[in-house]
Amino acid sequence: MPKMKSKSSAKKRFDVTGTGKLKRKHAYKSHILTKKSTKRKRNLTYSAIVDSADVKNVKTMLQ
Repeated sequence: MPKMKSKSSAKKRFDVTGTGKLKRKHAYKSHILTKKSTKRKRNLTYSAIVDSADVKNVKTMLQ
């Protein structure tokens, strides 16, 4: 049986931290930025941790 392939889209979107948590980017930062406040855009810049309810699915995609 061949090895399972990782999802290419997941490889591009998620990083594993040193402690094993999954890091992700915020959505809504790609276009139509003129109507969004500077504070909102700035806060979308920082990365976030994947929610515990989604960790199992994301790790499966990264295997």
